[in-house]
Amino acid sequence: MELLAIGAGPANLALAVALEELAPGDLAERTRIVEQADSVVWQRGMLLPWTQSQVSFLKDLVTLRNPTSPFSFVNYLHSVGRLDEFINLGTFTPYRQEISGYLQWVADSLGRVGVDYSRTCTALAPERARDGSVEGWRADFADGSVITARHLSIGAGRDARIPAEFAALPAERVIHSTEYSARIAALDPAARHRFVVIGGAQSAAELLWAVHQGFPTADTTMVMRSIGLKNYESSKFTNEVYYGSFIDEFHAAPEESRRQLLHEMHLSNYAGLAPAMLETLYRQRYLERLSGEERLRLVTMTDVTATRFENGEAVLTLRDRKTGQVSELAADYVLLGTGYEAAMPKLVQGLADRLGLAEVTVDRNYRLVVPGTESGPSVYLQGVNEATHGISDSLLSVLAGRSGEIVQDLLRQRRPRVLVDVA
Repeated sequence: MELLAIGAGPANLALAVALEELAPGDLAERTRIVEQADSVVWQRGMLLPWTQSQVSFLKDLVTLRNPTSPFSFVNYLHSVGRLDEFINLGTFTPYRQEISGYLQWVADSLGRVGVDYSRTCTALAPERARDGSVEGWRADFADGSVITARHLSIGAGRDARIPAEFAALPAERVIHSTEYSARIAALDPAARHRFVVIGGAQSAAELLWAVHQGFPTADTTMVMRSIGLKNYESSKFTNEVYYGSFIDEFHAAPEESRRQLLHEMHLSNYAGLAPAMLETLYRQRYLERLSGEERLRLVTMTDVTATRFENGEAVLTLRDRKTGQVSELAADYVLLGTGYEAAMPKLVQGLADRLGLAEVTVDRNYRLVVPGTESGPSVYLQGVNEATHGISDSLLSVLAGRSGEIVQDLLRQRRPRVLVDVA
């Protein structure tokens, strides 16, 4: 196999489309995407019916690279008979479930790149020649199978962040946003559960609203370290850093300038809420206080310093940042809207360790820097390069352009000899 792509998310699907549109047919045919789930679902854990993307539908997998592509979101809407309705909706931001449907449609529409489902990659390692040089890559899977390939593209996303303070609680009482939809379905919606949501950004707010609406008698409390919920920074001026053309500027900038850009743009993608969600939560809290029946509570400027499981309930120790006062809060379930780890995903770090790399870095073309492989087997990392490629790296905004750049890099260094599958 020439190229193995880990994860059938937006990044590798965009890459697959770019291969089919830009590369010789045999390269696309020698490419395979492997996905651990049995289908393509965007943001699977938080695929709630009322959630919307924060990104324009024009920033799909292809349009910014090839506006005439048959793989566009507009063509998807046309193919499923919803183009008129979407236009009439009058929005640039589709519902999340509609983007998810689009991604599955793209996967089903690929003509030469293959997609395998229900295959979980557990480890990656270099394949070495007798002289010790790297000649390809080995991927091990949970079912015992192995695939070898000359090139890798890793687009499986970052690992969920579960703060150490919650390690003392039983796993069945802690639900991270990445697994919310699957886990919450097992609970009785008529029961008077007590939910505590940790976090103060969009995912935490969506968790809070989901349990508040889905469990009509439940007590729902959000605990956050910030002074309160805030809007995303969405100025049209600052949003220009999400242009694909800005990546070159960011990559070429001194490290100090990169840090400033990332710091100032943090609220445009993290630690904020979409205006509609912010308004919804504020009005709901206002109405509950007006009626005297308060089920939605916000606890601000507060740290969770410890947890324990006692008498069948999760007990959180809270410290007020303003006063230093310590208190306790009991819950049946703790929902984590705590995002993702900043460190490289375990799959990537494991490969780096096997290569003996002191740090994981990529070049401008998203290629893992491995001494001795400059013109040979490559590993492309997608969605984990904010420090070098800017805050847009993990978002839909740059997928179309990035996939084209990776394909061009593959074509520049392509060799005729490739490894073949062994399982």
